[in-house]
Amino acid sequence: MKEAKQPTLLIALLPIAFMIVALVVAIGGYGADPHFPLFISAVVAVIIAMALGHTWKALESGMLKAIGLAMQAIIILIIIGTIIAYWIAGGIVPTMIYYGLSILSPGYFLVAACIICCVVSLAGGNAWTAAGTIGIALMGVGEGLGMNPAMVAGAIISGVYFGDKISPLSETTNLAPGVLGVNLFEHIRHLLYTTIPALIISLIIYTIMGFFLHQSGSDTSQIAYLQQNLTELFTVTPWLLLVPLIVIILMIMKTPAIPALVIGSVLGLICAIFVQGVAFEDTIGMLVEGYVVETGDEAVDNLLTNGGVEAMMWTVSLIIIAMSFGGILESAGFFKAIVESLMRLAKSTGSLIATTVATAFASNVVGCDQYLSIILPARMYEGEYRKRRLKLKNLSRTVEDAGTMTSPLIPWNTCGAFMFATLGVSAFSYAPYAFLALLSPIVAIIYGYIGFTIEYEEDEPTTESKQAS
Repeated sequence: MKEAKQPTLLIALLPIAFMIVALVVAIGGYGADPHFPLFISAVVAVIIAMALGHTWKALESGMLKAIGLAMQAIIILIIIGTIIAYWIAGGIVPTMIYYGLSILSPGYFLVAACIICCVVSLAGGNAWTAAGTIGIALMGVGEGLGMNPAMVAGAIISGVYFGDKISPLSETTNLAPGVLGVNLFEHIRHLLYTTIPALIISLIIYTIMGFFLHQSGSDTSQIAYLQQNLTELFTVTPWLLLVPLIVIILMIMKTPAIPALVIGSVLGLICAIFVQGVAFEDTIGMLVEGYVVETGDEAVDNLLTNGGVEAMMWTVSLIIIAMSFGGILESAGFFKAIVESLMRLAKSTGSLIATTVATAFASNVVGCDQYLSIILPARMYEGEYRKRRLKLKNLSRTVEDAGTMTSPLIPWNTCGAFMFATLGVSAFSYAPYAFLALLSPIVAIIYGYIGFTIEYEEDEPTTESKQAS
């Protein structure tokens, strides 16, 4: 059997270049969804790979392996669809919105939303769970306050990914050092050097934005009207806040995400039936179609009509297509060819860190999955970091700064697609306001060039020690 050829850099870039052009034309020119351009890009990648001698069986195996990596995400996404429906029907989300409108104002809402999400995600270690619970409520509060949904989503993304990045309970926080054999808590301590400054800058920006929003004022009569509508449609009581509290406690107790979310969904169902008086047969339809309300008020209807398994299928199909494309590129050696070429440009420590950041970001764009953006750069650059006697915690930190943090900024990445399905705002819209995600890779690159907190296996001899010897 003839061995497949390894792609050159030019050949490896062809399907990626085609994907970029196809996405720009389809989305920018025709306002289409990203599904079709990604599907066609996968077809082009298959044609090129088979021309190099790769068999369909090998490429199919790569596709299925990549899709397998995303299966947990798909299951979580479907469960989140049921949570949204049942937490609205059970009055849980309306209750959080009602009290949120009472204690929050546009002047400090963005910074408060970010901090709240930081705390919740840090406790649970999962950005998706935090966004699918407290994030949904904050989006509702923001809408009630008349806030720009993209700004609110950006603040939520910054907050939930803070915890996803540094919480010892986070899968990515464990994955990055685990791939390289770095101690978990040493990895987290090293992460704080880049993450805390980026978070502080983000909070300052949200505070400044809030000042200008406060200056523009808010319609308090509209807030009172919305609260009145919520109390007419639902039984609003602080006891319902026990449901999200239980989910957060389960996360703190290291309960796996899927069982914890299923429990949250079931509790929402119980509240819908026994607190809000929803008929059991109606809750069956909500599981698939979501919660639907028709009050005649468009703002209220848009706020409360959400959720269900069907609402998640757009995102699920996008994840499957995107992961198929990434799996083809990985199995055919396209990623390897690109990284080997990039290594020739990484002469200094700063350029090596910058190249690692670029590779992690590109893995999110092309590989379409957060885990790939951590595993691929970590695996590919480990030898070079060892060769230069750089401690591997520099590499584990960098792939988190770039891989974990930029994943929700890509609409067709599993994280970007999930956040769109959960928060109802496209990554293209919220990305300019997700300051922590934008700043983290920039801080990492700056540190690389100035040498701040970059640690080596052995310190370089000082001038004095050289003279002494």
